[in-house]
Amino acid sequence: MSDPSQFTYTLPNGLTILAEQMDHVRSATMYLLLPAGFTVDPADRLGTASLLCEMLIRGAGSRNSQQLALDLDNLGADRNEAVGPFNIVLSAGTLGRNLPKVLDIYEDIVRRPHLPAEELESCQELMLQDILGLEDSPQEKVILDLKRRYYPAPLNRDKYGTAEGVQAVTPESLTAFYHRQFRPQGAILSVAGNIDWPQLKEQAERLFGDWSGEPVAPATPAAHIPTSGHIAKDTQQTQIALAFPSAAFTDADYYAARGAVGVLSGGMSARLFTEVREKRGLCYTVYATHDTVKDRGTILCYAGTRAEKAQQTLDVTVAELRRLREGITMEEVDRVRAGLKSSLVMQQESTAARASSLASDWYYLKRIRSFDEINTAINTLSPAAILGYLDRFPVHDLTVVTLGPEPLTLP
Repeated sequence: MSDPSQFTYTLPNGLTILAEQMDHVRSATMYLLLPAGFTVDPADRLGTASLLCEMLIRGAGSRNSQQLALDLDNLGADRNEAVGPFNIVLSAGTLGRNLPKVLDIYEDIVRRPHLPAEELESCQELMLQDILGLEDSPQEKVILDLKRRYYPAPLNRDKYGTAEGVQAVTPESLTAFYHRQFRPQGAILSVAGNIDWPQLKEQAERLFGDWSGEPVAPATPAAHIPTSGHIAKDTQQTQIALAFPSAAFTDADYYAARGAVGVLSGGMSARLFTEVREKRGLCYTVYATHDTVKDRGTILCYAGTRAEKAQQTLDVTVAELRRLREGITMEEVDRVRAGLKSSLVMQQESTAARASSLASDWYYLKRIRSFDEINTAINTLSPAAILGYLDRFPVHDLTVVTLGPEPLTLP
């Protein structure tokens, strides 16, 4: 049964418009997903998508960079720009009555960005500083290296690119990338909050209806076998990151996978925190999370510890992962359910969370899930459901990357 507060419409050019009317709020948030993520960076210019994301807001239409920022500030727009594997995401939250004016500005940003050549070098310098900064962020560095080894190309890329790739980008190559990737086919505009759907639909048709361009084929993952590895670094600490296959977002067992992760890492009473950190004092941080990349799911785990306790930390962490199949209690499932339901309820009260969720659902599922559908999936979580998922996705084929003075041995 469809939700009367949710709306979908796809323009003839392929741009999909999604909306959810939330009458209890005064604000509205828009998300624009544009098919220009870092997986489609040119191989010799890794980092192009992130550079474009930064350059988009440096003037558009009749506004220069300063005027663009000022006009959005005057509308009270809480904006953000981000680049992911598949999309550049532009978002802005504001009072519902200001949304039409905000959308007018973002139409310029998407369709008529200045991409000023004289500002490219400063953007490149910012990105190079971020790349250098990874040396001071060992946790992020080890997880990025794990993903490079675990995922097939080009899914194993990241938003930073490489220093060589960033420096190789020219004003001409950046403009060419923009024109190649910014097309309506595959783009998504999602809005949630205090909106008027007929007015929003009419405005979107007027702003984007004549936008044209041929669809661009998505990146195709290459054949790949994950490999473990070690990053030698003379430190007193060791960073441990590991990955293994799980259910994708589109899989019927997706929430069972989330349930398994919740048992491992759903708060101070979760198994990893209790067994690895509290009982044995092996590490200062340990957690597991579920990572979805298009048609595949992965469970990622991380632990940070002192070098002399690193091997024991890895041993105990892997043992806890494998112990899941020995049994899960109803008490653990109830705790996981409570956490998932709390997140779901809070999402229903946030226009930003709802706009993001609409876009994510459409991107992965080509439909919008209702509150009741998600709530039912959470309610049906049980020890048997999670164990059934673990029968399909047992903890094996672990890929492990460590960063520290000495490599470790996988138990």
